[in-house]
This record gives sequence, structure tokens and C-alpha cells, in this order.
Amino acid sequence: MFHYFLIPLVEEFNFLNLFNYITFRAGGALFTAFIISIFFGQKLIRILKKIQKKGQPIRKDGPKSHLINKVGTPTMGGMLILISIFVSIILWSDIGSKLVWLVFGIAILFGLLGAYDDYKKLKTNSPDGVNSLVRLSIEFIIAFIFIFYLNKVIDDNLVNVVFVPFTKGFYIDLGLLYYLFGAFVIVGCANAVNLTDGLDGLATVPVILVAACFAFISYVTGNIVFSDYLQIPYIEGTGEISIFCGAIIGACLGFLWFNAPPAK
Repeated sequence: MFHYFLIPLVEEFNFLNLFNYITFRAGGALFTAFIISIFFGQKLIRILKKIQKKGQPIRKDGPKSHLINKVGTPTMGGMLILISIFVSIILWSDIGSKLVWLVFGIAILFGLLGAYDDYKKLKTNSPDGVNSLVRLSIEFIIAFIFIFYLNKVIDDNLVNVVFVPFTKGFYIDLGLLYYLFGAFVIVGCANAVNLTDGLDGLATVPVILVAACFAFISYVTGNIVFSDYLQIPYIEGTGEISIFCGAIIGACLGFLWFNAPPAK
């Protein structure tokens, strides 16, 4: 949003040219998401505690200390992360970018599935939630839909293609197998976060590290000079994804403020 409203004023106010730089906007998204998480975190905790009398059911296969220390801790805190990300990308990203909304769309769908899983745990007072087979099936369907629309957005030469980095353009055309490959990567990564969070409740630090890596990857992939120098494919528009990654980092830092031991 800032990008659209402020860039036309650059000739009058030169400092507004900063909003042309993806790195500046990614930093702005990070800071904004962090502030939103910090500001609304305590309010959300109070609301969730009021709704969830007993808090989230604790897994018995996790650390034994959780059976004592985490009793009464509310669940569904991921809403704070998603809300912070949404506001940040509205303010700092190119809201006309199909890639940004596609990536945020899959985040929302997985978030809704996670929220339903939490709701079922609370309703049954059990840490089991949604049946694992059902959950995985839904996740793969979401991933397939995402890949289908991703192929509609990107250049035709990149459809169903996997590039090998630093090999001067060497790639593998997987054809329809790309759907299985892409879905496996998406669902595998999502559940890696889910399992980490379920065991120690501190998945935010790994997510921050991974988001930082993807921020760098998306930035250089979307920059024609850097992508040529690093011998990786140039994909127009992917630089905006680094703003999304910046928002993830900021939201997770704010979330960690409340979720670090003792978790609230």
C-alpha cells in the first residue's frame, strides 16, 4: 500500500524513493509485524484464556516438564502470527503481486486447518486433534491447488521445472511429477514446523532462520543482476516474497516474546 501511495511523490520528496527498495520494505514489514505481535499479544492471550478454560491439552510424548509448566496455556496463538503478517504485507508489499497473495493464501489455509485441529483438541480435551490421515490428505489437496495456480502465475518456461543452483541453468523438467514433488516439499516442511512446535512449543526460532534464508533466496531470484551473477534462474516478481518472509520473521519474534519459557 505504501508502495502505491508514496512512490508518485518521489519527485517532490526524494527520501520516499526508499519505498522502491525491496530491502527497505522487507525491513518495514519485519518491524511492523513485530510491533503488532507485541501490541496485540497480551490482549489475545487474555481472550484465549477466557474462552479456553483448561488451555491446550499437553502431549504425553513431549518433555515431562510440560505436563506441569504448560498446563493452562491457551492454544491458537498462531492467529497472532497470521494477523501480523497480513497487516504487514498489506502495508509494505506490492498488493498487486499474485505471488504474494498466493503464498499468503496457502499460509491462511494451513493456518485454518491448524486452528480446526486446535479446536478439536479443546473440544475433546485430547492432544490428538484431527486424524493424521485426514489432515495429511487435506494438506496435500491444498498443496496441489497451490502448485496449480503457481504454474498459472509464473513464466511458461518455469512450469514444472526444478533448477539445480549454481549449474549455469541446468534444470529437470518433472512434468506432472512436479505436483507430487512440490506437494511433498510443502507438506513436509509444514509438518516439520508442526512437530517441532508440538514437542517443545518453540518452533518460532527455526521458522525465523528458515524465513531469513528464503528472504535472501527470493530477493536474489527476483533480481536480474544477482541471479545472473549467482547462476540461478531469474523469476520476475519473486523479490516481493522477501517482504512476506520479513513479515514472518517479525511476527515470530513478537510471538516468541510471549511464547519463550514460561510460555503464555
